Amino acid sequence: MTDSRTDASQPRRQLHVGHAAAVCVGMVIGAGIFRTSPEVAAHLDGPGTLMLAWAIGGVLSLVGALCFAEMAAAFPDTGGDYHFLRLAYGQRMAVLFAWSRFAVIHTGSIALLAFVFGDYLNQLVPLGPYGSPVFGSLLILALVALNLRGVSVGVGAQFLLMLLVLAGLVVVGLAGVRLAASGFVPPSAAAPAAVSLAGFGQAMVFVLLAYGGWSDAATLSAEMRDPRRGMPLALAGGLATVFALYLWVNWAYLQGLGFAGLAASNAPAADLMRVAFGRPGEVLIVGIVAVTSISVMNALLLAGSRTTYATARDLQALGGIGRWDGEKGVPRGALLAMAAVSIGLVGFGTLTRGGFSTMVDYLSPVYWFFLMLSAVAVIVLRRRFPDAPRPFVVPWYPLLPLLFAASCAYLFYSSLAYVKSGAVAGVAVIVLGAVLLWPLMHWHRRRRA
Repeated sequence: MTDSRTDASQPRRQLHVGHAAAVCVGMVIGAGIFRTSPEVAAHLDGPGTLMLAWAIGGVLSLVGALCFAEMAAAFPDTGGDYHFLRLAYGQRMAVLFAWSRFAVIHTGSIALLAFVFGDYLNQLVPLGPYGSPVFGSLLILALVALNLRGVSVGVGAQFLLMLLVLAGLVVVGLAGVRLAASGFVPPSAAAPAAVSLAGFGQAMVFVLLAYGGWSDAATLSAEMRDPRRGMPLALAGGLATVFALYLWVNWAYLQGLGFAGLAASNAPAADLMRVAFGRPGEVLIVGIVAVTSISVMNALLLAGSRTTYATARDLQALGGIGRWDGEKGVPRGALLAMAAVSIGLVGFGTLTRGGFSTMVDYLSPVYWFFLMLSAVAVIVLRRRFPDAPRPFVVPWYPLLPLLFAASCAYLFYSSLAYVKSGAVAGVAVIVLGAVLLWPLMHWHRRRRA
């Protein structure tokens, strides 16, 4: 007799290409595009290289998503890249990745979004040089307090928030169209020096940060009706939509602010909307960016606290972090730990005077290191599990996985090319995790034996 629980425990193949493409757009687009463009421009020499960087970022994201789609279709699991790394490299590397998500990637992303939220709100309600971290820290505390009470944003609300983000991007794009049609000429400045290979690499670190989220979108292959045909179409369609929106928004920034003005801005969408529509336009986009930051940060807290709880529960020596609040239905210890680390990172970004860019420096080396391992895992898993069913296979194997792994290696190098305090701190945290967690795992296994 067939065990019905087996079928119920597997993802249902119910997504059409259009559904998956729409979900892909929602997973990729976040608050980053409202803040990363100035950092990209600061490392480049003009509008041409700016648009080229965003175009290359879209292509690389598609290549990476195709690699992840093969692994997700062959080994469907809610753990995503944690699951792939465990299968390819063993439990030690998977636990180190889980540590990196808690101590660097998730918490660093929350701190990064806190600076996005704070930079825009501080533009509207100026509190001086410390306004941004104050606003950002208060938002973290408010969201953690809501989550501790068992209050979370539902799926329907998250969908509406995604539509709000898309509306914000369209409004910014229309502001550029309005200025171009009126013959507006932004202030010009002296041409910067020619871009170097290292400078372009650093610009790409920020570009691909804004495209982040496609690795989660790739896991949809396990729920596609026809993943072999539909997954590349969904990923290509979704990322092409994001690509077009990002190019349009950057074109709009250039129309209203000019290249030098864009590079100098902390809140480019607000600056552009003020030029195009005055104070009401600025208020509108600040509101949209604020809500977007809240939405993405809440999603990071929900996902991050639960993966942190699961890891701490398996390693019982981590104590209260692995405790679940049964009354509220939340991982209380993990939420409090994430709040403490995230606010500490906001303080670190403030002390270095880098804010948003310091957080990018902090999480980028770690992010690209594990993404590189995930790209190589496509090849490792093909050799380790040659007979595993693969509803979708990455085209032009092994060229695309190797190309993406090489790109990740280059971006890992670029994120460390100029030794900055943020990058050093991020790498140090991962080394500390290896030193502490691997002996802890050995002790835990001996205790259970």
